[in-house]
Amino acid sequence: MALLTALVVIFAFGVVAGSGAGAAADHRGDRRGLAGPDGRGRAETMVRTPSPALKLKDWAKQQISADKQRRRNPRATKPIPGLKITSKTAGQTGLAARAADTTSALILYDTTGPYGFLGELYGMATANLAGRFGEVTAKPVSQYTAGQVEQHTATIYIGSTYYGGGIPDAIPDAFYSDVATTAKPVIWINDNIWTLANKIGIANFTAKYGWDPTNSYFDPIGDVTRVDYKTQPLTRTVPDGGDNGVLRPYVTNPSLVTPLAIANDTSTTPATTFPWALRSSNLTYLGEIPYSYVNETDRIIAWHDLLFDALAPNTPTRHRAILRLEDISPNSDPNQLMNIARYLAGQRIPYAFQVIPVYTDPNGEYNDGVPETVTLAQRPLVVNALKYMLANGGRIVAHGYTHQYKNVANPYNGVTGDDFEFFRAHVNVDDYVIFDGPVPEDSETWADGRIAAGKAEYGPVGLPVPTIWTTPHYAASALDYGVIKQHYAARLERSLFFSGQLSGGPVDGQRYIGQFFPYPVRDVNGATVLPENLGNYEPESQNNHPARFPADIIRAARYNLAVRDGFASTFYHPYYPVAPLREIVRGIRDLGYTFVDPATLIP
Repeated sequence: MALLTALVVIFAFGVVAGSGAGAAADHRGDRRGLAGPDGRGRAETMVRTPSPALKLKDWAKQQISADKQRRRNPRATKPIPGLKITSKTAGQTGLAARAADTTSALILYDTTGPYGFLGELYGMATANLAGRFGEVTAKPVSQYTAGQVEQHTATIYIGSTYYGGGIPDAIPDAFYSDVATTAKPVIWINDNIWTLANKIGIANFTAKYGWDPTNSYFDPIGDVTRVDYKTQPLTRTVPDGGDNGVLRPYVTNPSLVTPLAIANDTSTTPATTFPWALRSSNLTYLGEIPYSYVNETDRIIAWHDLLFDALAPNTPTRHRAILRLEDISPNSDPNQLMNIARYLAGQRIPYAFQVIPVYTDPNGEYNDGVPETVTLAQRPLVVNALKYMLANGGRIVAHGYTHQYKNVANPYNGVTGDDFEFFRAHVNVDDYVIFDGPVPEDSETWADGRIAAGKAEYGPVGLPVPTIWTTPHYAASALDYGVIKQHYAARLERSLFFSGQLSGGPVDGQRYIGQFFPYPVRDVNGATVLPENLGNYEPESQNNHPARFPADIIRAARYNLAVRDGFASTFYHPYYPVAPLREIVRGIRDLGYTFVDPATLIP
């Protein structure tokens, strides 16, 4: 892949909404990209697409406007009649108790208001992460019924709709009541925590939890650029106009409040600090939705780890790493492959290597205008290099069939490795890659045909059919992901998740969230997804995004040490020299990570 790198922003790897809007995935093309067969072509870069950001900026404006209105005119909310708040010992720390029963999470999300669709996307992202721990039930909060909190190990509510004004509160009183009276861990994210305080009585809330949400506000936004978690200074980068702020909790009794992560507002001198996440009794609160504008060193890492407190607090600390070699095709240089393979064999490092079984250049982009297609059977030296890898710690992974689409620019030139295979995209006048949606002929039959054709290329040359898949440029339709699951035991990648998948409604190919994972998960489709969360080495910039060097990869790995059972998962193109890979491997090992075979992570 000579394209996109992993940036999970709300409009890159994050939420995308609106016709014609695009997103980024972590992808790269075959580095033959722009320069041809010398392997010095299109850079693998972080791609963000600006148009979907407008949707999120509108949402941020609405949030801040509502927060200012709440400050000016506090809404009187009557407490729930007859509700009694009692002190309970079980779950007082907000940590899940050890239990023989299967761990289960209840995920509740908003669906009302002009940006109600965001709730399902955020709920989906949360459900995917919770899939690391056990069973997951996800539903709109409006469908909550009394007692459901008690049926699960922990409950997570994502407040993405700011209720008030013209948007009636869709949260049932039963949920407010159950949150206030349960001893089980509850995580509340972003909006409407002030309504919980009003519903149970502000005095009751502050007596139990030690802070007052009704006097806590997002405004003024300031400029929160860092979130300190454990020993890691995690980044927070939000584009101008896209920040809806982080709630600044008004703490009334510090002895009842445990700050979990600290926000740093650098708009003041010195910087102002306040809890980004806190825990009081069994209630954990996050002052913002952590899925917007994220990257490999982002504050979302804190969220990835905090889930353990609620769902698996007794998890021992362990740090593992995954390395995969990217975009190997029949047109790869066998000498370059062997140089990398011999180095990894000498280091006794297990790794994955991705194979595109058919190379095609339908317009002769790199062949003097003459169309060219090459199969594995036509490149015995490449096949021999792959067999050497298999015999010396390598694990073969399927990477599409041709890793391109027809004979059209998608978005570059139609050449294997450079272009998308299962999704359409283009480069706009500002040099951003824009996602256009699933290919026109997308269907189960079409996807199955391409996947089956790719699998048929391995056996005749003596290679095993892979059991793990990585989607070309990390982009496919919801339908395609379902077909992939029928063929492969796991995906090793970042992925897209679409509006409608969680709710069971019609799938909207223009509204989706991109996500990377810090550990293996079972996603909302029931598929096993293995992590890739560091991005990759890329010494040149492209599509408005900077180069990434070994130090950047190692820095991201260091920040991910905050996740108690997390991974450092990266990928490398074997057309690059061994030296940068050696630096990356040494740096990750020196941090205490152990490289593992990704196949050992499949349940």
